[in-house]
Amino acid sequence: MKSPVYTGDFHLQLLHTGMVFTPFIKKQTMDSINRQQPEKNHEDLRGHPAIDKLKTLTEKSESCFFCTRIITGQQFSTRPMAVLKTDDDGTCWFLSPKDSDKNLHIATDPAVQLLFKGSDHSDFMTLYGEASISDDKEMIKELWNPLIKTWFTEGIDDPRISVIRFIPSEGYYWDTKHGQIVAFAKQIVGAITGKTLDDSIEGKLNV
Repeated sequence: MKSPVYTGDFHLQLLHTGMVFTPFIKKQTMDSINRQQPEKNHEDLRGHPAIDKLKTLTEKSESCFFCTRIITGQQFSTRPMAVLKTDDDGTCWFLSPKDSDKNLHIATDPAVQLLFKGSDHSDFMTLYGEASISDDKEMIKELWNPLIKTWFTEGIDDPRISVIRFIPSEGYYWDTKHGQIVAFAKQIVGAITGKTLDDSIEGKLNV
C-alpha cells in the first residue's frame, strides 16, 4: 500500500540558485571530484530510458517534496506528498484538498518541481513540469486507499478531494550504476588506493 497523503503546507527559505532550485535544468559542468573519477559517471537520458529511470526512482521514494511558486521570484512553498500513481509516460498523480495552498498556487501558476530521495545515499531526482487540478471521480477511485480516509474523513466521496496531475518535462537524477553494496565496496577501495571510486551516475532527464 502506498504511503498516506500528506496535506500540510510549510515554507522553506531557499535561494533560487544552483541546479536543484531553478526552474530550468542547465547543462552541468563537471567539478573537480567528478573530473577525477576514472569511471564514466554522467549519462543524460531521453525518451523511454528517461521515463524508465523516472518510474524507478518515484517507486523507490513513494513520496516527494511538492514545490509550488517556483518561478514567481517569491519565497517558494513546499510540502511532502505521496505519489499515488506513476503512468508509463511519467505522469504523476496525487490527491489533495481543494482548499490547500498548493491548489491555490497551481491555479495561478502551474509550474511545479518535485524532489525525490529514494535512499540515504542514492536514488535522488528532481523533476520540473506542470500540474493541473480536477475532481475526476474515476481517478479518485483508482488512487484511493483506506488510509486516505484519515485526511478525507467522509471517505472516497468527500467533496474536498481533488486530483492533481503532474506532467514532467525535464529533470535530473543522481544514482548508482550497480546498487549501494557495490558502491560501498568501491568507496572502500577508493579510500585505500586514494582514487575517487563511488559507482555514481548522474544526468539530465528529457522526458
